[in-house]
Amino acid sequence: MLKVVSCMENSYKKYTELNVWLEARKLTTDIYSITKSFPKEEQYGLSNQMRRCAVSIPSNIAEGCGRNHKKDSLQFFYISRGSLYELETQLYLSSDLTYINSAELETLLTNLEIVRKLLNGFIRYYTD
Repeated sequence: MLKVVSCMENSYKKYTELNVWLEARKLTTDIYSITKSFPKEEQYGLSNQMRRCAVSIPSNIAEGCGRNHKKDSLQFFYISRGSLYELETQLYLSSDLTYINSAELETLLTNLEIVRKLLNGFIRYYTD
């Protein structure tokens, strides 16, 4: 069972030790790897947008952990979650455009779902 740790408590883990942040980094790495094979004309289109969304997820978790107030932290966690949903849509579009195959889509969606569950749990912890 994942132990959720508050970034704002005195006895806290660094954000770099949180499972949600670590899994979000892995997802970002996967997105960068998969978009390398996208057509050249997508370099500044879908590929770039997917990479920006992916980077936004762990970045906003980190920024939220750096805030001193619960409300501020939550705002960044919500932004991170929004980027996660945006990335999910872009993965489906990538599949529709045949830039990724069904096996790649499934793997990425599975990894995305892991991050979503961890992030939702993290947000719930802050809102309780």
